Amino acid sequence: MKLPYLLVDAFTRTPGTGNRVGLVLDARGLDPNQLARAVAAMGVREAAFVTGGGGEAFEVRFFTPGGEIEFAGAAALALALTLVEEGVAAPETRKLFLRTPADTVPVELVDVGGGRLEAVMREPAPRFQNPPGYLELRAAIEALGADERYLHRGLPVGVAFTGLWSLFIPVVAPGMVDALEPEPERLAELSRRLGVGTFHPYAPMGPRVYYARDFAPALGILEDPVTGSANGALAALLARAGVVPRREGEAVITVLQGHRMGVPGEVRVRVEYTPAGEPYAVYVGGAAALVERGHLEL
Repeated sequence: MKLPYLLVDAFTRTPGTGNRVGLVLDARGLDPNQLARAVAAMGVREAAFVTGGGGEAFEVRFFTPGGEIEFAGAAALALALTLVEEGVAAPETRKLFLRTPADTVPVELVDVGGGRLEAVMREPAPRFQNPPGYLELRAAIEALGADERYLHRGLPVGVAFTGLWSLFIPVVAPGMVDALEPEPERLAELSRRLGVGTFHPYAPMGPRVYYARDFAPALGILEDPVTGSANGALAALLARAGVVPRREGEAVITVLQGHRMGVPGEVRVRVEYTPAGEPYAVYVGGAAALVERGHLEL
C-alpha cells in the first residue's frame, strides 16, 4: 500500500527551521498500528493524520514515536495551512475545524500579503494542576542537568494543559536554558510519575517575549524543536499568574524556541480572560513551509 505524505516545517517560513512534522491528508481506514508505522517511516517527532471529514471540518489524529497523543500544536497548525494550500479544502476557505481527541480546534487562516497565509488556532481550553512538591521539582531540575540556582524565583512553576500536560520550570536566563543537558531516562520516569507529557524550561527575554526548550522522552521525543501545545499552555500559565502585561481582556506573548537545535522558530500566543481575570481561551499562530512530498510503503 502506497500512502502519500508531506513533510512541513511549522512555526517558520524558512524550510529547514521550525518544527518538522509529518502530514497524511487522507488516512481513512488506517488502524493505529499503521499510523504508528507511518510516523516511524516519515522520521518525524509528530504527525497529523486526517481520518475523516471534509469541507471545513476534518477528523484528525496525532502520533509521536511513542504512540498516539491527544493533540500536537505544530502538526495541527501545519495541517490547517496545508489542507488549503493542497486544495483539500477550498482555496477561499478561511476557517477550518479540526476534530481532535482533545477538543474541536477552530483555525482561522489569515492573509498576510503576497499570497501567503498564516494560521491562528484556538487550542483546547486551558487547564491547570497543582505544581509538584519541592522534592519532585528538585528531581526534575536535576534531571534537566541543572540545580536550584537556575530557578527564576519571580516566574511560576506549574503544570498546565492546552492539549498536552506539561511541567513548566522558569530559568533565570536564555543562556542557562541552552546550557541544559537532560537525562532522558530520568525525565521519562518523572514524566510517568507526575502525569505530564513534556518538561518545558523557559526564561524571560522581555515582558512579552520568552525563550524555551521542550523535552518529552516519555513520548519518544528527546527534544521538540518548536512546540505549539506547550507554548500555548505556558502563555496561559503566565497569564494566570499575572506576570505578563494585559490589555483589554487579553495578553499577547511570543515564545522563541529551537535555536539550541539550529532550527529556530517563533510561536505567537494570545490569551483571553474572563471578566473575573481567569484565562479561558488560548490562540496560537504562525506560518509553515512545505519541505517534501512522497509516498510511504505500508
